[in-house]
Amino acid sequence: VQLQASGGGLVLAGGSLRLSCAASGRAYGIYAVGWFRQAPGREREFASAIRLSGAGEYYADSVKGRFTIARDVAKNTVYLQMNSLRPEDTAVYYCAGDSIRRTYYGDAVYDTDGYDIWGQGTQVTVSS
Repeated sequence: VQLQASGGGLVLAGGSLRLSCAASGRAYGIYAVGWFRQAPGREREFASAIRLSGAGEYYADSVKGRFTIARDVAKNTVYLQMNSLRPEDTAVYYCAGDSIRRTYYGDAVYDTDGYDIWGQGTQVTVSS
């Protein structure tokens, strides 16, 4: 399975972007997809995740109420709708997949270790 992230760009504060994470190959073998972001000089951090069974959606406190994660099973794609963007949302955004159910244990859904498949990042820049 491969994951391809897209949809990043430059936007003014208060604006919106929608990121896409498209899966190719044996996409049915993915149990959860997460979005992580990494700003320059900072650790990669969790933003949001979704179980592809439809059993749960997860958000970091910093994005809750502004970001919405959704899946399109027919298109093998997970979206991250980002509204009310802030300069502090500026980062490279990565999508990741869990193909071995690590995210089913403890808080692994929030952790990079919960995911074994990573796509390339897409840059999001929010200007003030």
